Amino acid sequence: MINFSLEGKIALVTGASYGIGFAIATAYAEAGATIVFNDINQTLVDKGIAAYKELGINAHGYVCDVTNEEAVNKLVAHITEEVGVIDILVNNAGIIKRIPMHEMSAAEFRQVIDIDLNGPFIVSKAVIPHMIKKGHGKIINICSMMSELGRETVSAYAAAKGGLKMLTKNICSEYGEYNIQCNGLGPGYIATPQTAPLREKQPDGSRHPFDSFIIAKTPAARWGTPEDLAGPAVFLASEASNFVNGHILYVDGGILAYIGKQP
Repeated sequence: MINFSLEGKIALVTGASYGIGFAIATAYAEAGATIVFNDINQTLVDKGIAAYKELGINAHGYVCDVTNEEAVNKLVAHITEEVGVIDILVNNAGIIKRIPMHEMSAAEFRQVIDIDLNGPFIVSKAVIPHMIKKGHGKIINICSMMSELGRETVSAYAAAKGGLKMLTKNICSEYGEYNIQCNGLGPGYIATPQTAPLREKQPDGSRHPFDSFIIAKTPAARWGTPEDLAGPAVFLASEASNFVNGHILYVDGGILAYIGKQP
């Protein structure tokens, strides 16, 4: 029988106070997992805990900067002591800076790389020894279509997400023999509060230009929802994916498969 259950598993989802991370953690809770998450400050952690409670989920929230190796090591030790050994890690925390490359400072570029690529390295490095000792583990990196494609103003983000794709494959290569599966989940354009301004109707009632662009480029002819990520995320965290390793699962409505309509 195919086992999609996460009953008895402990899942750490970084940056999961809201948005895609929150949706994935909620799906994991519904599948039976105990949820642990972090965010960059107490205000966001409190907001996350309250949002989980509204859904009847008793999540454990901690303040931690994923770019701070010492803080991450303390976080993992604290979770291990208070909740248990982490079975599932989702490296979700990330930022994007939309700045033309020739206008972007090296400091801004480094900040994106630090959070979106170094962060997953640091957190994965902290949990892997515990997973080896336990004899199993699932690491899911939140990649992006920018792991495959370039686009104006996102040079740092694309560089980080391209690097994260290869880090995913290398974790698979290095730790697969320990029954650790590391895969990537690549969301397409997802309708969240953060993208809401890009979907607002124009004063004349027409679509926002970016909204029209995404609809035209997506065979599904719509934006994705956080719920669209739930099934794929649960699959990659469950025993159903025990022989899936080093794979990037794009949940994009078909954008990466489509060249677009002829003008």
